[in-house]
Amino acid sequence: MHKLFDEKINDFLFVIIFPFLLLFMAYYGFESSYVNMKMWEKAPDFMFSSVYAYRVIPNYLSIHASEIFTELVNGFPGLKFFLLKHGSLFYHSVFVVNSLFFVLSSVLLSFIFKFNPSVFFQDIRIKRIAHLLAVFFIVITQYVPTNCDIIAIFFYLLGILLSLKYFKHKKGIDFLLLLALIFVSTFVRETACLNIAFFAALFVNMNKLDFTCLKEIAFLVIAFLLPYFGLKFFISQHVSFAEGVYLVKNFTSPFNLAGLCFGILGLYFVLQLCTLDQQIILKKYLLFSSPYIVMIAFVGLFWETRLFIPLLLTGFVVASHELKKYPAAS
Repeated sequence: MHKLFDEKINDFLFVIIFPFLLLFMAYYGFESSYVNMKMWEKAPDFMFSSVYAYRVIPNYLSIHASEIFTELVNGFPGLKFFLLKHGSLFYHSVFVVNSLFFVLSSVLLSFIFKFNPSVFFQDIRIKRIAHLLAVFFIVITQYVPTNCDIIAIFFYLLGILLSLKYFKHKKGIDFLLLLALIFVSTFVRETACLNIAFFAALFVNMNKLDFTCLKEIAFLVIAFLLPYFGLKFFISQHVSFAEGVYLVKNFTSPFNLAGLCFGILGLYFVLQLCTLDQQIILKKYLLFSSPYIVMIAFVGLFWETRLFIPLLLTGFVVASHELKKYPAAS
């Protein structure tokens, strides 16, 4: 009983408290030289006139969390004075929302690593090292703070958990929940499409055509495309599809090349953690994720290494999971 209590305390400290402290240091221990979000008094106009306008849920949370946070802090003048010395109230409200979803993402990672773990990940020390690395990868890329990326990571990891549960138990409710999650998370960020890539990597057998699997993937694609094109239709036509085309800049700027090297070396590292069966799954995932990767090259910036985080997290997830008993893994 005493040992079980100690394990729960250790899990709480490691999965919740420690990640929160890391994010706290990232947001308040040093300032980003990339985005001066600390000085924003309110949600900037470009959130509603650029590609960020399509990220409806994060924008909604940013506006209303900022209003609620400001109203609460106004009742404590001393606290307000202290907070304003360390950033705008809008910045603090973004940190609160991101912290919540970051801690929840850490909890999801813990569940995923414990769900049908591979032999390698049955050692709690290995599990915690992988968890710590995954959390560090997320935190270190927050030199580009946004109101949407950590929320998108939470939804992505939740989708991964649902895919793994459906992969193992074949319960219809898990697939329906995954459909709903992809639909909703498309209002967060386009990263939702990577849940389709992960599902396909688990279920598509390159040596055998499975029409049931293809039908399920088609439903997932529809669940993504409906809100994706719906947003493009209903949001003002003055909103740009992307901030720019950066293909040449991505392969000429030393910063962007450094970001590309980070993504490639990170994927190489997590690939080395995988067994042969797991490497097959991860390579299929990268194949099905190729549209996302190509879009990063064209309309994203490699220096914004946060864009590679879903791919790296997937590598840790695949390395943690026992796949040998499933024929779809071949």
